[in-house]
Amino acid sequence: MQVNNQTNKTDVAYNQLERMIIFRELTPGSMVSEKQLAESLELGRTPVREALQRLSYERMVEIHARRGIQIPLISVESQLKILEIRRDIEALCVKYAATRASIPEKQEMQRLALSLQECAEQKDDYQYADLLKQTHKLLVSAAQNEYLQLAMAPLQGLSRRFWFAFKNDASDLKQGAALHSAVLKAVCHTDVEEAIAASHQLNDYLTDVAYRAIKSR
Repeated sequence: MQVNNQTNKTDVAYNQLERMIIFRELTPGSMVSEKQLAESLELGRTPVREALQRLSYERMVEIHARRGIQIPLISVESQLKILEIRRDIEALCVKYAATRASIPEKQEMQRLALSLQECAEQKDDYQYADLLKQTHKLLVSAAQNEYLQLAMAPLQGLSRRFWFAFKNDASDLKQGAALHSAVLKAVCHTDVEEAIAASHQLNDYLTDVAYRAIKSR
């Protein structure tokens, strides 16, 4: 029971810290301490430390011995490098998901496709971020290859943070929702070619947002 409780607290710490990083409640480039974060979340040091280890693997934080925890800067150059790698890995993920997804997984994809578009209409950034994460996790799960999860995890969190930092509130929410929904629907229809094409269209759009950020400097 204690192990489960500790695991739950670690998950709570991880989810809260990830959200704080994505929405820049923890300032990019800043240094924070494990103690500060534990006090902020009203959690013990152990679950926070374990959550930080997970976030470090995903490149969402940088852990410096005796100095503290650094929140990575937001970088257009880094985002373009992430998208360069994510393009082919995500296409591989949806290819496998389209042929391996179970009926319950496809039903959940249909629900998420609808929820993303409804959320975009409501302009709820926080719920949209949660739905995006669910979408990414479900597609990886449906692909039935645990090594894809290892490859995808470091590419998605920082990519989401960049997008929320530079998106146009209404238009990008709707466009992002439509593109993610197209991927989910293609996978549901077991259409490998369409799923890969939809994945590439999503990556093209995210790349355009990155270049738009350069122009806005």
